[in-house]
Amino acid sequence: MPNKMVQWGEEFFWRRGVELRSGLVPDNDMGTSVVQRGFEPCLLAVIRLSMSSSTDSRTTSGWFRETLARTGHLPRAVELASAISDGLQQGEELYALVNAAADAGDLHSAQALAESIPLRGAQDRAMVDLVAAWARAGDRDRAAALAEQIRYPHNWGAAWAGLAKAVLARGDTVGARGFAARADDEVRSYVFDGTGEVLAVLVEVAAATGDRAWAAALADRVEDFARSRHRNTGSRPPALAAVLAWEAQNGDLDRIDALLRPSPRPPAADGPALCGWVPGASAALDGPRTGTSPEEPDDLGGTGGEEAEQARVPAAGPFLRARDMARLLDALAGTTDHDVALALADRAERLLDTGLASDRALLVTSVSRLLARLGQVERAMAVVGPVDPRHRAAQQAMIVEQLARHGCTDRAEALARAIADDETRARALITLVRELARRGDPDRAEGLVHVITDEWARGEARVAVVRELARRGDRERAEALTRSVVHRATRARALAGLAELSEPSRARRLAAQVVLLDGWTAALPVLERIAPRAVAVVADQLTL
Repeated sequence: MPNKMVQWGEEFFWRRGVELRSGLVPDNDMGTSVVQRGFEPCLLAVIRLSMSSSTDSRTTSGWFRETLARTGHLPRAVELASAISDGLQQGEELYALVNAAADAGDLHSAQALAESIPLRGAQDRAMVDLVAAWARAGDRDRAAALAEQIRYPHNWGAAWAGLAKAVLARGDTVGARGFAARADDEVRSYVFDGTGEVLAVLVEVAAATGDRAWAAALADRVEDFARSRHRNTGSRPPALAAVLAWEAQNGDLDRIDALLRPSPRPPAADGPALCGWVPGASAALDGPRTGTSPEEPDDLGGTGGEEAEQARVPAAGPFLRARDMARLLDALAGTTDHDVALALADRAERLLDTGLASDRALLVTSVSRLLARLGQVERAMAVVGPVDPRHRAAQQAMIVEQLARHGCTDRAEALARAIADDETRARALITLVRELARRGDPDRAEGLVHVITDEWARGEARVAVVRELARRGDRERAEALTRSVVHRATRARALAGLAELSEPSRARRLAAQVVLLDGWTAALPVLERIAPRAVAVVADQLTL
């Protein structure tokens, strides 16, 4: 991983690189005099002019096609997707459009599109998603009929489990239990790689319907499935972590403890042949060695023979690996009893003490994040202490974020200021400024911006302050603050955030500034709300 990515974190590293390349805002502060009255035709004219010189790669991306689908232009989106020559990619794009249309509430069009997808795998997955969407909309009969149309057996269980969960969300526990039973029947009759995920959904449904015994039995099956299918992999499937999280939320850590115990040593002298090799056979072929017969003790004082051979076979590690434990801790973020969370942190630290190598950094991040959420700052800092010095400051920045998110802003500020690396300190201060703004303290947040030494980072922090000022109704001050952001793409994001919270005519004026600063793609999320016709205008320009 590049050192800069360690310092800035993935989000800021990529965004900073893109926005530095966009350059600085011109001295004439472009865009402030256009579309002064906020008329939509004027904004559309600005977009057309912008597109005449646009080379943005997103003009042909799925992101734009999905925006078309969400704004009522599904046929245009399908037309663009159908022009893709690669069959697999086309199927994936059409699948995404089905979900975009469904999310916008156009379920009839979404289903018609799903049924027309030529790639059967993508069609099946779209139908599975639509089963749950129809049920959430209250039409369970249509949802059940659609589930019956799904072609491939490995999708049957997921369809019925999704239907059960959607019906449960509408308060029908009896119906949910019936659909869950159907899903259970399907995964019993056809076992595949995704069986664990379906069973994990059924655990959730069974528990919510009050059948704790069935939920526990399903949880056992998730573990059995993970053990049978994932013996030799570096981590276990997410379904197992979901079940362990559910049990931990109910104060039950027994399964976690069992999975963290080291497995017993495998037999050394007997057992089934593996590819023609029998454990212990090589020792027999080599003949007796000093210290290996029952009569002759070995050099270490052992009795030799089978017991000595058994002692030479290292005990297997626990079934749960570092990545699994990290996934479990992350799944419980903010939802677990304080004492249970501390107990899980204890177990995670003991796992770190075993000297594991694979995915150690993942677990360090997760356990230190959990401890910071619990206010255990010194303990969290001790966990990151042995980390490679190049990564330690990044872990401290993450602790700052967690402290701020959970209300410990004073401690977070003290820790952020103490980070030695300039860029990592800027990253930590950005997250603190964001949280102060979110908590309704824009004055303190704006004051802290001046502590940041990196120019781009100061602008990034001001984006959050602008949004909070706009949310509180202080739009004049918010707009003035955007003019202190010197990088054009960063300022465009600040203006777009301000536009989202403004009334339509003012929003259109701000959106025109965004377009002139950073192109129409930067304004598109705002245009969906304030000028839906703009999306069609873009599509027209693209197909000229």
